[in-house]
Amino acid sequence: MSSADHSRRGRRVALFVAGLGLAWIAIIAIGEALDLTQRVRALLDLIVLAGFGWAIWMIYGLWRDRREHHED
Repeated sequence: MSSADHSRRGRRVALFVAGLGLAWIAIIAIGEALDLTQRVRALLDLIVLAGFGWAIWMIYGLWRDRREHHED
């Protein structure tokens, strides 16, 4: 995998994490404005948390690929 591919994947992960952060802020604001129950708010928080877990997995894959690429 080329350096440009690594950079592209890294930017994609960064945008994903930034989007999750903005979505989380929006979810909190909307939940408060609509007076959603704590149960629904917790569910939405868990969904976003799962997204952050997925982002960590993507970062790990990117790191692993970069290590394999630089060992050659």
